[in-house]
Amino acid sequence: MGKARLEAFSDGVVAIIITIMVLELKVPHDTSPAALLHLLPVFLSYTLSFLMVAIFWVNHHHLLHIARQVGGRVLWINIHFLFWLSLVPFTTGYMGENHLAPLAVALYGANVCLCGIAFDLLRRTIGAQNADNPTLVALHRRAGRKNLATALLYLLSIPLAFFSVWASIFIFVLIPTLYFMPGPTVERLARADHDGAG
Repeated sequence: MGKARLEAFSDGVVAIIITIMVLELKVPHDTSPAALLHLLPVFLSYTLSFLMVAIFWVNHHHLLHIARQVGGRVLWINIHFLFWLSLVPFTTGYMGENHLAPLAVALYGANVCLCGIAFDLLRRTIGAQNADNPTLVALHRRAGRKNLATALLYLLSIPLAFFSVWASIFIFVLIPTLYFMPGPTVERLARADHDGAG
């Protein structure tokens, strides 16, 4: 299977995930500000999850750019990642509808933690195809450390939710911020490496 087909399938799943999430924002039949205010927890949960899914999607795009081959192992690991990602609309809605109840926040933390672990597994599998490229090896090493740190933070958010949901929410907001910090992407480095070789 070609990379384009895998990316198109993954893009379709991500588009459906985002569509399902936004459908949780039920239009109020009341035009008062109080009715809109009641939707605030659901809206904030949606915004947080939209950002997280967008970051996964962008990194997934960069990652597939350097994949040399897409065999059965990559396909199944990608499906594994999409499975956990497909649960995000449920845990997002559960957290928003229950106004950040500890169990709902903990479940969301577990879901995004498993998404991160699954994505890291995919990154490692594709990264192994570039073991002969020192530039990409170094980048994957840095990405591995970052992925481990975020997975541990997400893991910490699970028990923390039963003591302070706001501490867990802080972790959920902090992690996307870390990924927005500028740094080299696998796609840019691969292009620079290719241009240098040419």
